[in-house]
Amino acid sequence: MDTKTKTLKAVSDPTRLSLLQRIAKGEFCACRLKCPGKSQPAVSQHLSKLLCAGLVKVRCNGAKRIYSITEKARRILHDISEW
Repeated sequence: MDTKTKTLKAVSDPTRLSLLQRIAKGEFCACRLKCPGKSQPAVSQHLSKLLCAGLVKVRCNGAKRIYSITEKARRILHDISEW
């Protein structure tokens, strides 16, 4: 699957788009990213898809995984807000 397709699939899911918008406000530990009606493993799978698409980056702080968005994601969120 090419990069553009991965990106479009990642942001087309409402849960992933919501997570991306929340992460855009600052860095978040995966344990603090909760979605109504979604289990923590499900949220982790969504974060993994965002990571694969190059929309988030992750750094480890001890046992915690800290997520932030990439410049690519900032541009995409800006474009989406213009729709």
